[in-house]
Amino acid sequence: MRKNVVFIGFMAVGKTSVAKEVARRLGKAYVSTDELIINKMSKSISEIFEENGERFFRELEKDVVKEASRMENVVIDCGGGVILYEENVKELKRVGIIFLLYATPETIFKRSLNELGVRPLLGKTFSLEDIKRLLAKRMPLYLDAADYIVDTTDCNVEVIADKVISILKWDGIL
Repeated sequence: MRKNVVFIGFMAVGKTSVAKEVARRLGKAYVSTDELIINKMSKSISEIFEENGERFFRELEKDVVKEASRMENVVIDCGGGVILYEENVKELKRVGIIFLLYATPETIFKRSLNELGVRPLLGKTFSLEDIKRLLAKRMPLYLDAADYIVDTTDCNVEVIADKVISILKWDGIL
């Protein structure tokens, strides 16, 4: 039985906050693929993208997905591009229930304004159209990977965590 809870989704949809809250409530360890990469490289995600490029980052991401997948009874918070490689999705599905967190492009844009320069694929300046374009490319992959979808647009972390836990109970996972 798949015991891990996995969060995927576009940047700024609330994956980290929700994953931490769900982990706390369920008494599970929290694991972030981005944090595993940062610890492995001793650099920020932005620095890795800038110095080594996206391809290098994605290879690191594959490695840490495998590492996280070897852990049991954890909540895994994945970077936004984890779905770009099918092997990542297969590995995560093998060990966990995948929740896609979703928000409208407008909501993502507003939330991302507070993090200029932190989102490497958007750079230091970006527009709502940039977000819409990247989200449109990724959405089919997110939808294919997801076991469940939760809209975070107008919800706070507690409400979203409640929804996730309710789904896990309803489906007999908890």
